[in-house]
Amino acid sequence: MKQTILRGTAILAAVILAEACAKVPITGRRQLNLANESQLMAMSVTEYDSFLNEHPVLADNDPRAQLVSRVGQRLADAATRFLNESNAGNRVEGFTWSFKTVDDPTVNAWCMPGGKVVVYTGILPVTQDEIGLAVVMGHEVSHAIARHGNERMSQAIAIQGAGMTLEVLTGEKPSLARDLFLQSFGIGSALGMLAFSRKHETEADKMGLVFMAMAGYDPREAPGFWQRMSQQSGGQAPPEFLSTHPSDATRMRDLEAYMPEALKYYKP
Repeated sequence: MKQTILRGTAILAAVILAEACAKVPITGRRQLNLANESQLMAMSVTEYDSFLNEHPVLADNDPRAQLVSRVGQRLADAATRFLNESNAGNRVEGFTWSFKTVDDPTVNAWCMPGGKVVVYTGILPVTQDEIGLAVVMGHEVSHAIARHGNERMSQAIAIQGAGMTLEVLTGEKPSLARDLFLQSFGIGSALGMLAFSRKHETEADKMGLVFMAMAGYDPREAPGFWQRMSQQSGGQAPPEFLSTHPSDATRMRDLEAYMPEALKYYKP
């Protein structure tokens, strides 16, 4: 009887592990997401609404807000089409895309689970035009689709100790769960996860190139945007948006190396 229970437990653990382990679209990298994605999306709705209530959101008729919304929707549509054609449509199952612009000089943008995107007006002078904005938003959309935040959250939860799950953490330590959520999705300080995060940033770069190309934006404009971003530092600390990113030289090399593949999807 004991052996039967142990065998059953082992089988159940193997099934859970198999379901949690998946391949990231486009790059094919194996990832292990132990946090419940549906619960993360529910948390994102709460935190997204809270953020928007506490920050000056541009009115829907503001040209900058309209630009962000238009570019974001084009990218979301292109990404969804790519995923459906690749039999990976479950990656955006339950997503309700939202693209908001906040009047804030910070050079930043981020995306929560379920497609909740925020762009700060401070990054618009760097994007310069619609294509530059597509580079930024394609990158952020890719983070959500690749479930990078889930990986970071899973790692953070694992550090809390054996047997800890997202459900347990939110029940026993809600404040800590909220802090880890915000850090995992780049809305708070992520200094403890930089090494883990840089891999995700490189992956989001590649995915973003494909999605912007499918949306009709020339991916060859991407290196120029990132070059402008690097120049923002002026020898000082990099903008928040770059704090977890690869070095300039590494990024440019990786982008150029992947460009031929991205251009296969580009139909002006």
